[in-house]
Amino acid sequence: MALDKDVFGLKVENYELVKLAYDTYLANSRSSHAKTMTRSEVSGGGKKPWKQKGTGRARFGSTRNPIWRHGGVAFGRTGNENFTKKIAKSSKLLAVRQALSLKNADKAVIVLDKDAKLDGKTKTAAKLLKDLKLEDKNVLAVAKEKTPEVLRSTNNLPNVKLVKATYLNVFDIMNADAIVFSEDSVKATEEWLMGKEK
Repeated sequence: MALDKDVFGLKVENYELVKLAYDTYLANSRSSHAKTMTRSEVSGGGKKPWKQKGTGRARFGSTRNPIWRHGGVAFGRTGNENFTKKIAKSSKLLAVRQALSLKNADKAVIVLDKDAKLDGKTKTAAKLLKDLKLEDKNVLAVAKEKTPEVLRSTNNLPNVKLVKATYLNVFDIMNADAIVFSEDSVKATEEWLMGKEK
């Protein structure tokens, strides 16, 4: 099958945009669950440790201040941190095209013919991977639509990740050893990346 050169045949002179899209994906996948307790949230510390003057030691009003053991944490995580990054849609699509072009140059892009159809059985999909010599590799399977048959066929294969054509991203592409397309998913991908999507 002839692949669109504007999608699978770009000449990538530098990897800055691919790197930016990769980092953006990771940043936007990052969750903010870590939280530390401030001095007002740590239990205890109601009584002044010692009187203000006359002891020769530094003055302290609470045992829960940040410089004491078991005290609160100063400038710690609040759980409200925002790690998200933004990238222009046109830049994101170009980065995906560049990533696909790099994989295609490495001969890691495989297009299945019309006869290769999944019937909903994991055994069929496993045999297909074996025939392609991909049983031990990380495979990114691209489908036009996630039909029940395709989902059942690939869900139990640990080295296969199924993604809809219009949800391709640089992270999945660059981490895959091989990218397997069906003919209709190639067309859907090309239409999406070239702005011809209906």
